[in-house]
Amino acid sequence: MPERAIAQTMDIGDCDDLPARSEQPGDDRLGLVPRHAEIGQFNEPSWAYWHYRLGLAKPGRLPPLPTRRFG
Repeated sequence: MPERAIAQTMDIGDCDDLPARSEQPGDDRLGLVPRHAEIGQFNEPSWAYWHYRLGLAKPGRLPPLPTRRFG
């Protein structure tokens, strides 16, 4: 599950950790990870950082973290 490993690195690692991965994902692939994130994969600061860093959100327009929905 490479996307899960990338999400974990994006959440608890830093920019220097990503190029160290053998796959060296580009911004296109990295952008897919937050778009398809599962509940709990990102903390709030990482969620905001990566959305802004990858151009997935404009300032003040950050999407909410994934949440559970019942009903």
